[in-house]
Amino acid sequence: QLQLVESGGGSVQAGGSLRLSCVASGDLYSSYSMGWFRQAPGKEREGVAVIDGDGHTSYQHSAKGRFTISRDNAKNALSLQMNSLQPEDTATYYCAAGPFYSTYDDVNDFAQWGQGTQDTVSS
Repeated sequence: QLQLVESGGGSVQAGGSLRLSCVASGDLYSSYSMGWFRQAPGKEREGVAVIDGDGHTSYQHSAKGRFTISRDNAKNALSLQMNSLQPEDTATYYCAAGPFYSTYDDVNDFAQWGQGTQDTVSS
């Protein structure tokens, strides 16, 4: 089991950047896929980016070219660099841990979640 804590959310104007961080406590961090997911008011939770246990990344179409996910297994850390943010990126962002080989659309396979961090992008 992992305990996940996110940080780095906030408010920015369109075109700005944010960097989200997640730190995990617990064992076997490197044996999990780690991902960022988001949920906007009135919408279902969706995958944004996932990095699997082998370091392979997958991104939601809208995130490609703008967001970069990375992990540091030595520090049990996960990051999401978000550039060129748009108002439609406004959501609560969650860090989550899932099976070793997962992609961004495997939302239901991710069983361990952080508490979420709110990101607001204004036009």
